[in-house]
Formats: sequence, structure tokens, C-alpha cells
Amino acid sequence: MTFKAEYIWIDGTEPTAKLRSKTRVLADGAELPIWGFDGSSTNQADGHSSDRVLKPVFTCPDPIRGGANVLVLCEVLDIDMTPHSSNTRALLTEVADRYADQDSWFGIEQEYTFFKEGRPLGFPIGGFPAPQGGYYCGVGADEVFGREVVEKHLDLCLEAGLKISGINAEVMPGQWEFQVGPAGPVEVSDHMWVARWLLYRVAEDFGIAATLDPKPAKGDWNGAGAHTNFSTKAMREGYDAIITACEALGEGDKPLEHVKNYGHGIEDRLTGHHETAPWNKYSYGVSDRGASVRIPWQVEVEKKGYIEDRRPNANVDPYVVTRLIVDTCCAALEKAGQV
Repeated sequence: MTFKAEYIWIDGTEPTAKLRSKTRVLADGAELPIWGFDGSSTNQADGHSSDRVLKPVFTCPDPIRGGANVLVLCEVLDIDMTPHSSNTRALLTEVADRYADQDSWFGIEQEYTFFKEGRPLGFPIGGFPAPQGGYYCGVGADEVFGREVVEKHLDLCLEAGLKISGINAEVMPGQWEFQVGPAGPVEVSDHMWVARWLLYRVAEDFGIAATLDPKPAKGDWNGAGAHTNFSTKAMREGYDAIITACEALGEGDKPLEHVKNYGHGIEDRLTGHHETAPWNKYSYGVSDRGASVRIPWQVEVEKKGYIEDRRPNANVDPYVVTRLIVDTCCAALEKAGQV
């Protein structure tokens, strides 16, 4: 007997990496081996030296094929078994290990937009729908588009054992969100990449494309983000640590360092309008969706909890955003003795 292992990896396409995958048939009971691929076809190698290595790092049941079949998320290595330059997961694990004692948790809100025949799902041919607003968490065929894909995706993520925690329709037709977490930085990122792969894959079956474009419709429409919720043990126990983390994200060149790594096209989305702060101005505030970082109102009331970095684009690499937030905030909390 055999089973199918779908090897999934992040390629080297710039400015925004793509997901790739291929299938390996293995004998029942076999361990998942390292595998190779043509890096010259994924922007990860030159043709004269094209071999790259896939190293399994996270495995879950394959909810599409069912049975004993599995999804296998992989890191990309060079042939000397060192991380490839596109391997952002390896950089995250170093930082996550360094600050593991602070017990960081993340929840990432992944917005995305369905497209069909070159336009957002629900947009009429040659025109525009009614202004945004009524679509958010809406119900009814005149306001919600693509729900059958969204529900199927949710079911598949749950069957795969991913830490998906919710879904909702967003403010533009064909725009949706799912949330992954709470989980540690590496786990939430692994689960997010596999959830993205499942989204693209299930949308295939409906003849629909899903995009993480941060500004999928120009004009007076919200962009698509990946709001990133973060806490440490100290933040979940006291308010001083909350303020320390918020201040740390705004110190020196940290705002620019974060924003330039929060997804391509961020200037188009972070305009200061449509529930965003300007990309080049850092701010934080309680219950303020126009701030760079929001402190939820109940966190101020309870004097403990988490913060929401509202700057990351929908197309952000979760390995990068979690690494930057852990590195910046945990270093500041350690320096302040708030661990």
C-alpha cells in the first residue's frame, strides 16, 4: 500500500514569494525523506547549478485527498544542507528560540480577495457595485460572494488540524478573512502557509482565483491586510509590558524596518485612509483602527492582554512579520526586565 505526500514550499519569486507543491508517492509507514527540485524554475537557482533541497518541517493530514495522505510543508535548502537565501523560516526559528522564555503568541488575520474573469468576485462587468460597508460580515446574495469557497476552505483547514479560529466577509465584495492562532511564532506561520495553500487549491475547484494583493481594487475601497495580534507572557499579565511593546515598535528606525518588510505595495494600502495609518508615520492607541498599532479596549480595561499591529499587508511573509515583532518587542521587554 502507498500514500501521497504533497510537498509544499515557498519559492524565491520577488517581490512576493509564491507557493509551489508536488506529489511524492511513498510506501505505507515510510518516513518523509528530503527531496529535490529544479530551483531554476522557482527563482531559487541558476540553470547551471539548479538543484535545491526540500526538508520536511511540518506535516498534517491532507483533507483534499483524505485517507493516509499528507501535506508536507518544507524548508528550502542548498545542496550543502544550509538554508537557502529565500528560507525565511530558518531566520525566524533562531529568533523564536532566543526569546522562547517569553512565550510569544500570535494571531494573524488573513484578508484575501476572490477574482473571476479579471475582476473581484461580485463586481459587475464594466462597472462597480454599491459602495463598501454593507458587505462586511454581510448576508444575502446581493452582498456576499464566494461563501461556498470560504466554507469549504474552513472545513479543510479544520480537517487538516490547522489552528484556524474564524472567518468573516470583509468590506469589499469578494473580500474575505480567516484567522490563524493563537499559536507560537513558528507554529502560526507554518499553519498560515498551509492554510494559504489550501485556499488557492480549493478555489481551483470553483474556477476562482484568490489573491493576497494589498490593494486589489483601486479607488475608494479598503485594501487587504494581515493584522497581526501579539502578546508575551508578561503582556498577558500586565499593562506596563503592553506599553513597552508599543513604544519599542516606534523607536528609532524600527517603524521603517518593519514596514519595508511587511509586504510589497504597502504604500498603496497604508495611506492614512480606509482604517489605516500612513506608512511613514508610527502611532499607537486604544481602540484606534487608524493607528499603526491598536490596543484593544478590553486590554486597557483589564490592564493585560495583547496588541494588534495593523500594518502588515495581506501578502506579508508570516515568518518575517513574526520574527520582526518578536525581535523588537521581546528585546525591549528583556531590557526593561518585564519578562
